[in-house]
Amino acid sequence: MPKETATYTHGHHESVLRSHRWRTAANSAAYLIGRLAPGQRVLDVGCGPGTITADLAALVAPGRVTAVDTGREILDQAAGVAAERGLGNVEFATADVHALDFADDSFDVVHAHQVLQHVGDPVQALREMRRVCRPGGIVAVRDSDYAAMAWYPDVAGMTEWQELYGRVARANGGEPDAGRRLLSWARQAGFTRITPTAGAWCFAGEDRAWWSGLWADRTTASVYAKLAVDGGHARPEQLTAIAGAWRAWGEEPDAWFLVPHGELICQV
Repeated sequence: MPKETATYTHGHHESVLRSHRWRTAANSAAYLIGRLAPGQRVLDVGCGPGTITADLAALVAPGRVTAVDTGREILDQAAGVAAERGLGNVEFATADVHALDFADDSFDVVHAHQVLQHVGDPVQALREMRRVCRPGGIVAVRDSDYAAMAWYPDVAGMTEWQELYGRVARANGGEPDAGRRLLSWARQAGFTRITPTAGAWCFAGEDRAWWSGLWADRTTASVYAKLAVDGGHARPEQLTAIAGAWRAWGEEPDAWFLVPHGELICQV
């Protein structure tokens, strides 16, 4: 697949949004929060349903947040979240991160969470994020790393899920192991002052059923499921079996799942 032609592997099925709406600045952008201040202008790239966006807007008020994504429908959902929270300092627009429709030096902070793993050319995306960030500002990116995900117990079918997801994501033009590559991509994009860190989500205890259920549903009902079948990566019955593995894992009383993330603060 040519660069810059990747499409979003997950789509916006309810099972996908179930996890995205759970995300907050605290659990998904903690590495950035200390760099935020009232009055800043922020660009939130790939905002999805807008829960992180709303948190960022509250933290920088009376500064403004511009939130962008590729589709109007998901932006409408994000606008609804901002309205519910009474936030008047957020605006929404469609955008392609490879060619952002903003002037040079427009923002104090440019943020992207779980975006670079899905784009066709992450280095070009970072160059654009750097271009629209003012001198002295920061570009903050965070992406998970699928090959580094770990779980217990080792229920049959879970490793098959991990390998299948990697094949589907790469065939769709993305890089599912983006977390470990962020530093390299940022250097290729021209950044020289970079603070790399790592963070993680851990699902165990009461939230294990929530996590296993959304992945079981995603495996059989989302855009990812269609891509897996249409691309010849799996048959429908294989997806059903993998979904069953997710549910079986979630029923284990001592189930534990780790999602590691690479994180970067890049000063412009």
